[in-house]
Amino acid sequence: MTYSKSSSSSLLERQRTTKKYPEARVIVLDDDVNTFEHVVKCLVKIIPGMKEERAWELAKEVDKEGAAEVWCGQLEQAELYHQQLSIEGLTMAPLERC
Repeated sequence: MTYSKSSSSSLLERQRTTKKYPEARVIVLDDDVNTFEHVVKCLVKIIPGMKEERAWELAKEVDKEGAAEVWCGQLEQAELYHQQLSIEGLTMAPLERC
């Protein structure tokens, strides 16, 4: 039996794929229970970097439009903020992927 060595060897090149971490939107819904003040207090307390002025704008949007996106980002963080806002009594839409 004769063995032949090939002069060209085939190398498998590793392909690098980058997957984007899933993101989600946190949306507060309008209701007849929560006051503007409570919504603002909760947003400032729970959403990182939320300023009171922006929280008031979002509370007004919730009242006028029926809903407002208060945060969008990594899914795990979105789940946490969604849960915390729900615990505070805000009416929340289901998380949406962004």
